[in-house]
Amino acid sequence: MNLTDIKTIRSLCERYGFSLSKEFGQNFIVNPGICPKIVEASEIDSSFGVLEIGPGVGVLTKELALHARKVVAVEVDKRLPALLQETLAEFDNVKIVQGDVLKTDLAKLIEEEFAGMRVAVCANLPYYITSPIVMKLLEEKLPIESITVMVQKEAADRLSAQPGTRAAGAVTYAVHYYAQPETLFTVQPGSFFPPPKVTSAVIRLKLHDSAPVSPKDPAAMFRVIRAAFGQRRKTAANAASAGLNLPKAQVAAALEKAGAAPTARPEQLTLQNYADVSDLLFG
Repeated sequence: MNLTDIKTIRSLCERYGFSLSKEFGQNFIVNPGICPKIVEASEIDSSFGVLEIGPGVGVLTKELALHARKVVAVEVDKRLPALLQETLAEFDNVKIVQGDVLKTDLAKLIEEEFAGMRVAVCANLPYYITSPIVMKLLEEKLPIESITVMVQKEAADRLSAQPGTRAAGAVTYAVHYYAQPETLFTVQPGSFFPPPKVTSAVIRLKLHDSAPVSPKDPAAMFRVIRAAFGQRRKTAANAASAGLNLPKAQVAAALEKAGAAPTARPEQLTLQNYADVSDLLFG
């Protein structure tokens, strides 16, 4: 079954009474060259168990199943598992789990499904919840080696930006604390059905064995980062002072001791700067 053929997709949707949902941000890949490229970029092989999020009609799932030992795909749309049973019938190494990935106990799922395997995440993520999914995967400290996902290019730019550059945001610093991000390639709207209004990009996050900075309390560091970026047009001192409800002079002094100018913008600080500032304020 050619799952990149629009006629095939339409026929499947008709038979299963399925219509694309804007609520779930569904755009199916119809460019046959994209999924092999994503799987190659993920560097998975038969030693891997792969967690997929939002399999759609199964086009990426099929490619993953050809390379990995096992694929577990989490699908929030209750209408799709029956359809996926047909499109993935030839594979005995694929399991579909119906549920919301943001509410799923992923540590338990990985433990139950991927015993003895290396684990990676590979998915075409729904664009409207990209950051919450990525942060859940990182913050829960799951036993995964890498995350290879297709996201909106704007999100890819923010996720893989370098701290200290204009493109950086609060999520950039969080990503760099947990992983080494890299944007691999872009994907044009015409590669999807229906075509989205934006360009997409595939990024890979290779998880660190140990964090690049060592704040006394990582949660406090992220609190400082979120406060600083809460009012991005202000200086880091002004924004963090307001967001943390601390005197500006105290925050400015901490910035200076951490080696950052009190007049610096939030995106001009390094991850080490934020770690040092959080230790000075809350250590």
